[in-house]
This record gives sequence, C-alpha cells and structure tokens, in this order.
Amino acid sequence: MKQIKDNNSKIFNEILRAIKEINYGEVVIVIHDSKIVQIEKKEKKRF
Repeated sequence: MKQIKDNNSKIFNEILRAIKEINYGEVVIVIHDSKIVQIEKKEKKRF
C-alpha cells in the first residue's frame, strides 16, 4: 500500500512540475485501464 502511495505522489509531482514549467501549451495525461501511463507536455513559443 505504501508503494502505491509513493508512486501516486511521484505521478502527482510530475504533473505539477509539467504545469509549472510551461507558459503556453498543454499537459496531456494518458490513462489506460484507469491508471496514468504517460504525461505529455507540449509547449508553444510565441513571438
């Protein structure tokens, strides 16, 4: 059970970090079988 909580905490921290690092763009969370399997960060640079 502790391992699941640790893993969930790591995933949550990765999501927060991805959100904090971009100014314009999107963060996509990919879910398979009710589990987060991938986090995608697409950043746009505007000039």
